[in-house]
Amino acid sequence: MKRPVLFTSLGIALLSGCSTLDALNPFSRSSGPKMAELQPIQQAVDVRVLWSESVGKAGDYTFVPAVVGSAIYVAARDGTIARLDDGSPAWRVRGEQALSGGVGANERMVVVGSAKGDVLAFSAADGSPLWQARASSEIVAPPAVGADLVVVRSGDHRLSAYDPLTGKRKWVYQRPNPPLSLRTTAPPVIVERYVFAGFPGGKLIAVSADSGAPLWEGTVALPKGATELDRVADVTSVPVIDGRTICAAAFQGRASCFDLGTGNLLWSRDISSSAGLSIDSRYVYISDDKGTVHALDKASGATVWKQDRLFMRRLTSPLPIRSLVAVADVRGVVHLLSRDDGSFVARVSTDGSAVRAPLQRLGIDLVVQTTDGRVQAFAMP
Repeated sequence: MKRPVLFTSLGIALLSGCSTLDALNPFSRSSGPKMAELQPIQQAVDVRVLWSESVGKAGDYTFVPAVVGSAIYVAARDGTIARLDDGSPAWRVRGEQALSGGVGANERMVVVGSAKGDVLAFSAADGSPLWQARASSEIVAPPAVGADLVVVRSGDHRLSAYDPLTGKRKWVYQRPNPPLSLRTTAPPVIVERYVFAGFPGGKLIAVSADSGAPLWEGTVALPKGATELDRVADVTSVPVIDGRTICAAAFQGRASCFDLGTGNLLWSRDISSSAGLSIDSRYVYISDDKGTVHALDKASGATVWKQDRLFMRRLTSPLPIRSLVAVADVRGVVHLLSRDDGSFVARVSTDGSAVRAPLQRLGIDLVVQTTDGRVQAFAMP
């Protein structure tokens, strides 16, 4: 059985029997480059805390807040699941087992997963249990919750789909994986009749939401190198969609955009990222594995600007909000960059623990969850 080995430099894990991953990431070595110290900046805009709530620690896992309208659903390693309305718990429940993946939610239900492979569904209205199902292995990614389907990605890279009313399994998708792969916390994405997910070997896959049958396969990156460690080129972040374009990024690989319906490649750039990317009306934003934030032209992939003063601070994926781009780091600091040129506009701190979960929008505001379990909403200017 493959066991995950923590890859502390990037907050991901390798499914293998190796005892160390230093060979995979030269920046994790003690003799390698050090994390950049933050230099003073002029606070050009005022960012204030709207509210702050403690939900519970994440441990070695990553829990992502699910924003549905004005409600925020959060979870913690100890089994806690809560709904926050304006920062106050509308309800809070404590499950009978520890959690490892979440949160997926819509207006009706909240879904989380455990390291034992249990899929647990609760009512969004009051937190009461709805159903429980099984996946093939541990669940470390938030389930994707659609109107007619719940899709869970398990640690063995299988996609399992369930009926949202009964929890009955509808289909399973699996594909061959390379000898070594990274454990990913990125959920699948449900769009109309498609389910999209990134896979080991640099692949972006579209399968049928109805049957799980493969529809197309796009190559985000090609594995390169003489050893299996060198050849790890996995899509570990969430694919992002804008109209008819879907984009994804690969660790030790590239950022690539495809036609949503056909899978035809539109453009690609040699940028390695485990954190991932985002997209707005003009640009694709990506945090690379050295701590540089890039803004790329959405149509061509050409560089518009880059911000490289966050070297090795283990960034989240960037999140564009209005005229700003937000990104958080391993020290719990949220950096706000200008959408136009990438310059620093403001900086705010959370509780000092790492931010591994992707930042979330709450209307025009920002929601952050730290590994120590602090959930905060910031008002964006």
